[in-house]
Amino acid sequence: MVKLNKIYTRTGDAGTTGLGTGERLAKHDLRIEAFGTVDEANACVGMARLHTAGLADLDEILARVQNDFFDLGADLATPDNGKKLKYEPLRISDQQVERVEAEIDRLNGKLDPLRSFVLPGGSPAAAALHLARTVARRAERLMVALNETGTHVNPAGLRYINRISDLLFVAARCANENGKADVLWVPGENR
Repeated sequence: MVKLNKIYTRTGDAGTTGLGTGERLAKHDLRIEAFGTVDEANACVGMARLHTAGLADLDEILARVQNDFFDLGADLATPDNGKKLKYEPLRISDQQVERVEAEIDRLNGKLDPLRSFVLPGGSPAAAALHLARTVARRAERLMVALNETGTHVNPAGLRYINRISDLLFVAARCANENGKADVLWVPGENR
């Protein structure tokens, strides 16, 4: 159980942030950038949910995504460096990835196939979900970059963030009257 009695600690005043392992990293470290961007994506999903209250099924999925984003942030904040911890760290699981895949398939099954790329827009919910999608993609790029430095990133976490942007894309189409209100790209339209 998380218990926060004091919001500010002053421990970050010198430009560092503490990890779940107790280690401190610079606030501009790639790991901090990665889980900070996951947090940003979570806030974007929260904004999108202001517009999905009437879409109960979609809103329930997005609520799970928000909770999972906290799990992913905790995963990234506790790097697996091979050292034994005093507690079992929270990790994104294959089951979470599989649940997202099933949700994508279920939602996508309601949509007509695309014949063009979709521009971010349509309804307020769809526009907000497209913004969340792009922030999730940025989080994914940062996680991949972090992993490529030789610093371990949970493979299930990498798969999860990759699937989430797909889920948010499909969710945006669902929020656009199951794709009927999608704004489609017309190549070269303004030449």
